[in-house]
Amino acid sequence: MPQIREQCEYLLTHSQEIQDGGFSQNTAVKTGGGRITEVIPCLTGNMVWALIQFGYLDDPRLQKGIGWLTRFMRFNDGEEEDPQVPPYDRLEMCWGRHTCHMGVVKALKALSAVPEEKRTPAVQNTIDKAAEFMLTHHICKRSHDLKRTAKPGWLRFGFPLMYQTDVLEILDILSGLGIRDSRMDDALELVVSRQDDTGRWRIGNTYASDRLLVPFGQKGDQSKWLTLRAMRVLKRLAD
Repeated sequence: MPQIREQCEYLLTHSQEIQDGGFSQNTAVKTGGGRITEVIPCLTGNMVWALIQFGYLDDPRLQKGIGWLTRFMRFNDGEEEDPQVPPYDRLEMCWGRHTCHMGVVKALKALSAVPEEKRTPAVQNTIDKAAEFMLTHHICKRSHDLKRTAKPGWLRFGFPLMYQTDVLEILDILSGLGIRDSRMDDALELVVSRQDDTGRWRIGNTYASDRLLVPFGQKGDQSKWLTLRAMRVLKRLAD
């Protein structure tokens, strides 16, 4: 549709950073494209994923965005192992001693949308590292103390998630890649436990989705989107 293409082109023109291909929160007034100091992994992952869905996979600009993810994604787990040069000297919350989980998940989401036959070694390597990062954390726990939940908010499912994520989305991504690992078991049990007595799943978090033009329901409502995602996960991971 022309309207969708127009919006995609707008994002590529005003949000994608010209030099390296990541996506930024704001436009660089002087040079055009995204402002390089505000390129962030979660936004880049979401934009790459969305543009793949709209048929941009083979577009050189989108390929540059994929290249940003494979080139710059890091998986620090408590130690700041990377040289503190751009982009790692910006936005401590994204990089730092512990790479932001949301950035990892959205990068994994984006790269998993690349058809298997079109995945370069760099894409597959980044997928493998991102998946292992999440498995090391048993999806939502502290890797250095698995008795503790690292991200309590991820236990409350929501849709849509924007830059946020939750246990259900992560399981959906991993299972979609054909991954079945015992380190997913606790998260899978949580999903099963959240099914209501009518067989559906309810909204636990809205993440400000009330600002969207199309409503997706309120907390406590049954959600067809969450139910679809949960049933898809359970089907894939059925013994």
